[in-house]
Amino acid sequence: MSNSSQKAYSTIRAGILNGDFKAGEFVTENEFADYCGVSRTPVREAITRLVSEILLQRTETNRVLVPHWSSSGIDDLFELRAILEMYCAKRTARFITAEQLDELKTHLDFIENSIENSAGFDVSGFVEGNRRFHNTMVKAACSDHLDQMLKLVVSQVIIHQTAEHYLLEDARQSQRDHRDFIAAFEMREVEWAGAIANGHIRRAASSYRRRLIK
Repeated sequence: MSNSSQKAYSTIRAGILNGDFKAGEFVTENEFADYCGVSRTPVREAITRLVSEILLQRTETNRVLVPHWSSSGIDDLFELRAILEMYCAKRTARFITAEQLDELKTHLDFIENSIENSAGFDVSGFVEGNRRFHNTMVKAACSDHLDQMLKLVVSQVIIHQTAEHYLLEDARQSQRDHRDFIAAFEMREVEWAGAIANGHIRRAASSYRRRLIK
């Protein structure tokens, strides 16, 4: 990706996550280009990448849409994600290296600083730290197929919106899960790691449903 394409990708992605582009909204290449301050060519490359991440959708008429998630669709995503994350955690417990464990501990510290920030709960920092933590887990699981499947069911929009409605205690519980993951991985406790993943995702689903009720 060129610098302009990377800028377009990062800017549009941030705009989707922070709500500048609403679910169900059609957006043209020109509108994205004006928003990013770049030409349409890098915007096209950025759109292709964002479509692959399910952050944008192309219709049959080639229009670009910010996806809207139905309640049943969200339930399906969380159910599928729980199954895949459990499998991922179990594989990680088997195959993780000492270096990857150190990476997880670095991400753990980053997340902790985001939660216990003197200026208040840093949601963006929490989301980024969480992304890094789980990406390292996926890498440690040593399965390209698993990586691809998780990318299909893990919506970054839903993750961000879930975190936005976390109570501080929700974030702290998530962090306790992260510590438990590391403990399970260090001891190669495969079933424990899977159980942690199941609870971790189901609590996230509960938080997201709480957001929908409000």
